[in-house]
Amino acid sequence: MISGILIAVFGVMALIFALLVVVLRQPMRAALALIAHMVSLAAIFACLEVHVVALFQILIYVGAVMVFMVYAIMLLDDREASYAHVFSRWLVPAVIVIAVLIVALGAMVVQWAPGEPAAAAAGPTPFSFSAFSVEFMRQYWFHFEVASVLLVIGVVAAWSVISERH
Repeated sequence: MISGILIAVFGVMALIFALLVVVLRQPMRAALALIAHMVSLAAIFACLEVHVVALFQILIYVGAVMVFMVYAIMLLDDREASYAHVFSRWLVPAVIVIAVLIVALGAMVVQWAPGEPAAAAAGPTPFSFSAFSVEFMRQYWFHFEVASVLLVIGVVAAWSVISERH
């Protein structure tokens, strides 16, 4: 009971922070809203008792990726006049999309009856990290390595741009 309430609270918080990421104009405030969104997602994972995923959510996304994003934002020129407005021009379209999503989800909940059988008659197969990692390394190892090389190239390119400015 309490975990369901906590999941709902953190879910609402995640939605609010995701909306703020879209509508906030200043990059640093949007990055802080994204950090709060990632922490809310980690809290949802913790409430679902998937503590490893919650830990990786904090360590990888908040700890590593957001540090790079905040570092890149710090390199931006914040004296630009377009940052003077608090909210982005995407505020109204974002609110409209959120309203449409809420109506669509509400319609789905109203149509769904709890007694209906699940879509998969046999039921879901149990998930295991070892099976996932073996399948991932069989099919997507090259994509994973290309992504890591591209990240390194991006860091080197950013470093060269920074060193040319000074």
